[in-house]
Amino acid sequence: MEKDGWEGGRLLINLAAIAANYAQLSALAGPAECGAAVKANAYGLGLKEVSQTLHQAGCRTFFVAHLAEGVALRQCVGEDSRIFVLHGPPPGTANAFLTHALLPVLNSLPQVQEWQALAHAQGRMLPAALQVDSGMSRFGLTEADVEHLTTHTQALTGLDVVLVMSHLACADAPEHPLNQRQLTTFLRLKQRLPAAPASLAASSGIFLGQDWHFDLVRPGAALYGINPTPGRPNPMHPTIRLQARVIQTRLVPAGACVGYGATFTAAQDTSVALLGIGYGDGFPRSLGGRGFVVSPDWPDIKLPIIGRISMDSLAVDLTPLATAGVPLPPAGAVFDLIGPHAPLDEIAFLADTIGYELLTDLGHRYHRLHYDPRKG
Repeated sequence: MEKDGWEGGRLLINLAAIAANYAQLSALAGPAECGAAVKANAYGLGLKEVSQTLHQAGCRTFFVAHLAEGVALRQCVGEDSRIFVLHGPPPGTANAFLTHALLPVLNSLPQVQEWQALAHAQGRMLPAALQVDSGMSRFGLTEADVEHLTTHTQALTGLDVVLVMSHLACADAPEHPLNQRQLTTFLRLKQRLPAAPASLAASSGIFLGQDWHFDLVRPGAALYGINPTPGRPNPMHPTIRLQARVIQTRLVPAGACVGYGATFTAAQDTSVALLGIGYGDGFPRSLGGRGFVVSPDWPDIKLPIIGRISMDSLAVDLTPLATAGVPLPPAGAVFDLIGPHAPLDEIAFLADTIGYELLTDLGHRYHRLHYDPRKG
């Protein structure tokens, strides 16, 4: 692929892989509908490109976190799509939901009351989702809130409840007892609310089994290639490849230090490549001295990242290539930082984080290239 237009690095985003992951999750969750979480700019991969790919793959229900994300998404997908805003309406913004045909997820009694007041002002029923807290203690109506809604006959007047939902805290740990407790609590709470389709499972929850699927699942991370089944082989297709090019190579003499803080000292004369991305691009500083990169031409050879990662660059020890008799790379040569032989979840583990954080932190300086190999 051409290098023209690169900044320090290039982020390749495989839209066909995202579509394939959606199809796989849809098949696994069926007969439940499969929605898609596209919050945080589709987990950093591009809201417009990803949402339109998912729409073409058959997705008609999308989830974002904030009102502004919902407004942006409405410009990307057709009027045949439902867009749920997980944080609900911030105070004073309910009218914007109507303007942009967005569905609020109501998490508290004040949000319920604001949406109800708008329904009364409009003189019509307004659709909304109700989220209940089934045991995560994050968002959602508490048991006391549900009690209030069920014992006050006017508490839901004007609301067309189109979805009752909750969120699992430990779905990525299938044996965790909280999964079953949350399922039991969700069943109890939703039975006290108006009859409506239900949703409990996100990415990892889909793999817990059909009892957790209900009427709608809403994967996010799994769509983008993050392993929804930690500790087991990743069933999803990888969707990204993060590449950086060599700015320069140099021979560091024995005893010399590399990078800020002198955290790496060459034990022998060492060939080093300087790559043009760093923590200013969202590549974790914690990978200094822990991470690795690979050459696409020699993918089985891991090249250690040495010294501290700087804002705009990182240093790579080329000794493993020299030992294998491989010519050292010239300026402009390309290395994979995340890719087929440097999986996203493995790099996240080395950075002492999770794939979600690594993916969404990838910065705006990369030359992003969305491609679909199905289209040539």
